[in-house]
Amino acid sequence: MGRKFLNKKKKATPQLEIVPLDENPPLPPQRSSDDVVPKKEKWVNKQRVLVFSARGISHRDRHLMKDIKTLMPHHRPESKMERSKTLSVVNEMCEMKHCNKAMLFEGRRKRDLYMWISNTSGSTGPSAKFLIENIHTMAELKMTGNCLRGSRPLLSFDSKFDELPHLKLLKELFVQTYSVPNHHPKSQPFVDHVFTFTYLDKRIWFRNFQILSEDGGLSEVGPRYVMNPVKIFDGSFTGKTIWENPDYVSPSKQRQVLKKAAKDKYVNRVEQKVKHEATRPMRAYDGMDNDELFEDDDPVETAKILAAIAKKKKEEAAKQTPKSALTKKIKEKQLQAVKDVIEERRQKPLNA
Repeated sequence: MGRKFLNKKKKATPQLEIVPLDENPPLPPQRSSDDVVPKKEKWVNKQRVLVFSARGISHRDRHLMKDIKTLMPHHRPESKMERSKTLSVVNEMCEMKHCNKAMLFEGRRKRDLYMWISNTSGSTGPSAKFLIENIHTMAELKMTGNCLRGSRPLLSFDSKFDELPHLKLLKELFVQTYSVPNHHPKSQPFVDHVFTFTYLDKRIWFRNFQILSEDGGLSEVGPRYVMNPVKIFDGSFTGKTIWENPDYVSPSKQRQVLKKAAKDKYVNRVEQKVKHEATRPMRAYDGMDNDELFEDDDPVETAKILAAIAKKKKEEAAKQTPKSALTKKIKEKQLQAVKDVIEERRQKPLNA
């Protein structure tokens, strides 16, 4: 007795069709208020820069900070920092404001302006300190260029930024600080101006130009300033100094040298006056010979005066002893003196 196995016909399994996923599915006609609305994120690079200053900056420095805030829509404002606080407090301020970059303006003696640019995310750094020189704000320049408020800029760097090591680091720091993130809520989707960073005379020159045409036509907008790098630290406002400018001279030292030069100039002037008083002659110099020639403009009278002078000189020469006679007299006196000496020596033995 055996089992019979019947070959059952296999049923054909229906194949599923691949339907392309609609990128924008239609919304249901009704939805509950508790449902979460799906949101597509476009703003990925969430760089935020905390731009503020310490107490003690001048009005020109404050206007420069205002211009920089206008050019950077991704900035966060903050009130002035007290001088008594240390710079390490800036990291905590950035953490509270949800910022990962910081730009601090620090004034000295109402004259000098220093700018700090730092990467404060996790206090890892680096941070750089600059001396700001030759400040010209937008209101002061009154340039013809103009750009849309909140538009994204292009960043142009000199070729030196790809050669020197410390400039490579500063370039990356500038790119992350000055560039406006794509799809930032406060930015405009246009690129109509360019920031230029030029390395010249061991300083970094900042300029802002409007893009007029695609063939490279530019018009300056402002502001303009020069950054003289002082130091670069490996931490955020703290840490070891990884680079220091060997050619940096503080503004107070420069003013001290200028004052010393002015002081030396005053001392030299006083010494010249004393020397003039010491060497001044006690009596006036005698007049020139024949001054009467220049008193009369008549040529006939001048000729008569010259003739009289020549006649007078001729008479004086006639009165004087000729040179040959004078020489003969001198020789006779010398011979007579020799004869007297010889005569004295001859008479000495006889008297003895």
